Amino acid sequence: MSVTELSAKAARTLSKDGREGLAGAAGLHKGQQTKAAIVDAALGLSTQIGLEGLSIGALAEVMHMSKSGVFAHFGSREELQISVVREYHTRFEEEVFYPALQQPRGLPRLQALFQNWMKRTSVEIDSGCLYIGGAVEFDDRPGPVRDALAESVKIWLAAMHRAVVQAKEVGHLRPDAEEQQMAFEIHGLILALHYEARFLKTPGSIDRANKGFANIVVRYGNGAAAASPVLPSAKFSTSPKASKE
Repeated sequence: MSVTELSAKAARTLSKDGREGLAGAAGLHKGQQTKAAIVDAALGLSTQIGLEGLSIGALAEVMHMSKSGVFAHFGSREELQISVVREYHTRFEEEVFYPALQQPRGLPRLQALFQNWMKRTSVEIDSGCLYIGGAVEFDDRPGPVRDALAESVKIWLAAMHRAVVQAKEVGHLRPDAEEQQMAFEIHGLILALHYEARFLKTPGSIDRANKGFANIVVRYGNGAAAASPVLPSAKFSTSPKASKE
């Protein structure tokens, strides 16, 4: 075989491999899109029926897919549940944590964290919170799903605690302020809000949560630094219409 013929054969081989490579990449991309769509649907279901209510069969029906098609993307119901927890955590960070980092360290950032948390909570009063619902379902059930939930909550609480520590470091809080206690009380406000507004349907719960945060800032704050205005509660509503806007 001549050098020209060898070159032509090599060119044909490279061209074929290139087409197969592109086809493989396109298939992988499509597979990733399908998996993301399944996780999105699973997240929507889990906030309504809980993580324990998720099943491959129910999800296949929602996605208009076969059970084997859904199963192929996860391998098990447990892995599906963990994927949902991770997606929820990612969205939580994008909506609550990262926007707050645009604010200066100290009370402005801490208040931004609380504001963003309240915005998300006002929606979850209608749709449900995966962290709180998951804690009820898996609090006494050791395993990978519980571990994923607990790790996500710990990461968020560590971020809240860090914001409190930074507020103390820049002088916005009293020198004797207990950072862990303050972060605990702020977390307690959100838990109380979910219970009062979602379960008991108590009117004015969001206003009380905002007032509670203002009181915490005054108690732990360092004079004028603690007098900065807290975000107005009028921005939040428990009505379904407001939740969708």
